Amino acid sequence: MHLYGLQKMTLLDFPGHVACTVFLNACDCRCPFCHNFELIDGTAPALMSEEEFFGFLEKRHGLLDGVAITGGEPCLHADLPAFMEKIRACGFAVKLDTNGFHPEMLSRILEENLADYIAMDIKNSPEKYALTCGLDRVDMKPIEESVSLLLGGNVEYEFRTTVVREMHDESDFKKIGKWICGAKRYFLQKFTDRDTVPFGNLSAPTRGELEKYAFLVSNYVNFVALRGVD
Repeated sequence: MHLYGLQKMTLLDFPGHVACTVFLNACDCRCPFCHNFELIDGTAPALMSEEEFFGFLEKRHGLLDGVAITGGEPCLHADLPAFMEKIRACGFAVKLDTNGFHPEMLSRILEENLADYIAMDIKNSPEKYALTCGLDRVDMKPIEESVSLLLGGNVEYEFRTTVVREMHDESDFKKIGKWICGAKRYFLQKFTDRDTVPFGNLSAPTRGELEKYAFLVSNYVNFVALRGVD
């Protein structure tokens, strides 16, 4: 396992924990609003080896209590379970970010109790999934299976959507709410532009628009909140 990025400390990425965040490369999606596109288009060099990372982690006992794993899409890596198991053996909690395209890997992680918290992206309503992922088509069955695994499992989790004005509207959030009905937590994250975003003609919704979308989902989900909003 090679790591392609490391945020040495975060209070935001892993709820309830002081954590570091590690970034893995490769992804199934080509989302036009992606902040980490350099990790999936092959332009980012590896930052450190697994051995170097665990050397770093060993020095952070007492300062950190968790590790958030993101990407890219971590579930593309066959050695992800072993990596997560090793982190937990060092005494750290593990949070996993995933796009839900790999329910077989997610199921293994749940069965082997390798994650303390999982955050899964809900890109959009099913009809607009391919558009939002930057793909010609998307097979929704694996994503629906991943949603069901989290809804029916015992691990703490959240669903989240990065909201882009050009890609989302009220009808999408009504459909998302029905889709993830009964979920514990759902977050709407405001899109923010930066240099690494591959498509330059996207914009963020207003706070009022986000609050309206959140209200629509709150009819179906236990807890709904906004992220990235002042």
